[in-house]
Amino acid sequence: MRSLDREILRLAVPALGALVAEPLFLMTDTALVGHLGQVPLAALGIAGTIVQTVIGLLVFLAYATTPMVARLLGAGDRKGAVHAGIDGMWLAVGIGCVLIVLGVFLTPTAVSVFPSSAAVATAAGHYVFVSLAGMPAMLLVIAASGLLRGLQDTKTPLLVAGSGFAANAVLNAILIYPVGLGIVGSALGTVAAQWGMALWYIVIAVRAARRAGASLRPGLRGIRVSAGAGGWLLMRTASLRAGILLTVSAAAGFGVVQLAAYQVITTIFSTLSFALDALAIAGQAMIGHGLGRGDVAGVRAATSRLLVWGIGSGIVGGVVIAALAPVFGFVFSSDPDVRHAIFVTAFVLAIGVPLAGYVFVLDGVLIGAGDARYLALTGVVNLACYLPLLGIVVWAGPTGDAALVWLWVAFGLGYMGARAVTLGLRSRSDRWIVTGT
Repeated sequence: MRSLDREILRLAVPALGALVAEPLFLMTDTALVGHLGQVPLAALGIAGTIVQTVIGLLVFLAYATTPMVARLLGAGDRKGAVHAGIDGMWLAVGIGCVLIVLGVFLTPTAVSVFPSSAAVATAAGHYVFVSLAGMPAMLLVIAASGLLRGLQDTKTPLLVAGSGFAANAVLNAILIYPVGLGIVGSALGTVAAQWGMALWYIVIAVRAARRAGASLRPGLRGIRVSAGAGGWLLMRTASLRAGILLTVSAAAGFGVVQLAAYQVITTIFSTLSFALDALAIAGQAMIGHGLGRGDVAGVRAATSRLLVWGIGSGIVGGVVIAALAPVFGFVFSSDPDVRHAIFVTAFVLAIGVPLAGYVFVLDGVLIGAGDARYLALTGVVNLACYLPLLGIVVWAGPTGDAALVWLWVAFGLGYMGARAVTLGLRSRSDRWIVTGT
């Protein structure tokens, strides 16, 4: 057990820092933009959801790369492992360029999906347009981090992400207030930080390829494999993002105060989710590497130990959120109504965090095993279970703080509960344990 704990901590602790840095980008934006007023904060809620949805849908660039690289490394093929990661990075750049073109035409439509005032919609549109310039960099960062995690290196992504977060915070603070660009300055600062991180990863990947004797040229077969492996993960992620988007839309329908408060609550949850996902990242690397070696007993033992860490971390996280509930409102908003809604809903969020810890760990384990098809199909089932719960909340039409509380009960307990059931059932079987490359 101690050796497993050491391995989990060796991978998860640096991954925690790297993963938390990404939502800290959004949290920094939220804190800085929040003091501009209700309209900019609500606009960031819509724009941030759109950008994070696109990035979230394409997270397969890391989730498909990590287990693929880990399996090849476990089988003793380091050159093949590095080249698989390089192919993933080429795929990321290509998708990012396509997104810039599509985003120019589709941004107004995407913003119009969310009920809001004209002022909120205009500000959200400006943020998304500026963010398009950073899409290739954002995706390149995701793919490159998948390469390094597969190589059992989570320390380098921590260094890159930490530096990027520091640059993002400084740039945003300057561009939003002294320069006076407001919410547009927030988007510009984030884009600049993402490109800096992407260039750093390119240097790292080139050096790794030279040491392993791997080609830097894109391999069509490798790109096809990456895209194919990511297809099921894309479907899995699409169902998750659909649930999130529908929840944001429901919050927008309850009013500007509720949408602004929801933006803060979901930012806190996203930050905590990425923290819990550090264990999932460790699971992806450990399970993929173990299956590449053919060590079934070790894979089972690692899964059990990861679950202990996931649930325990969730309990600790829930206690911390409950303790800080009175503080969150003052950090993220100057509006008293928004502050009170944040305070009340934070306690509901805290209750569901241990459940989220269980879900995130098992999700990472099955991704590491390459069980993407099951995750995709049950993702649709989970969404089908959540939609009636969300529909009941919207139909009941609660007002004020109650609207946000019931909305989060449906999402944080109902939706997460459905995911826990489907993931738990799969983990008890042996069908996801497939050894070899």
